[in-house]
Amino acid sequence: MVQGNTAKDLRAWCAGADPAWLAGIKVVATDLAESYRAGLSPHLDGARRVADPFHVVRAANRCLDQVRRRVQNETLGHRGRRDDPLYRIRKLMLTGAERLDDRGRERMLLGLRFGDPNDEVVGAWLAKESVRDVYLAENWRAARTLLTKTIRGCLADEVPEIVSLGRTLERWQNEILARHTTGASNGPTEGLNLCVKNVKRCGHGFRRFEHYRLRVLLHAGGVTWPDRPTPPRIRTRHPYSNA
Repeated sequence: MVQGNTAKDLRAWCAGADPAWLAGIKVVATDLAESYRAGLSPHLDGARRVADPFHVVRAANRCLDQVRRRVQNETLGHRGRRDDPLYRIRKLMLTGAERLDDRGRERMLLGLRFGDPNDEVVGAWLAKESVRDVYLAENWRAARTLLTKTIRGCLADEVPEIVSLGRTLERWQNEILARHTTGASNGPTEGLNLCVKNVKRCGHGFRRFEHYRLRVLLHAGGVTWPDRPTPPRIRTRHPYSNA
């Protein structure tokens, strides 16, 4: 556990690691943070870089949410409320199309009909599903074709949020396609990150990083204490007092 999340911090950590251990790293899976990708150079230039599927799909979901909130404010003049068409289907739109039943699909289409006059939310939903289709492809070649079509469609759109998603996919397309040849993800790392966040939440923040790091290691069972003398055993007739 190292303090900082910038490219400089990652380079400094790699510089202090064992060169033989670094040479054994063949694949590196990260989220879509440019700092992590830049920090891998020069110590891990030979490793295959993979964009984690969860974070790629989350970027598409974020694009859909941003478009939905903007259209909501422009059409009704306020944030989403319980009876608003787009707010009522916000979870349905984030659900994969193949997981929607007929009733859910009808509810989503009805909400889009009344809450999306210019089909902007529909375009963001289609972009999100196109990103998901990349990971449902059978092989790398099919995934490359789907990703190329998705990037072109997003960049040609008039909605700024969708265009921004297309630029992100274009910058990370090699790392996205590497998922189909390596099968790598940073799921285990995200599990540890959740453990770290739970410790920070329970501690209501820490003033010193060393105390924060030690608490995380204690919670995760990663502390190896030095050898200590065994404490003397107190011999009593009754192990527990009745007082």
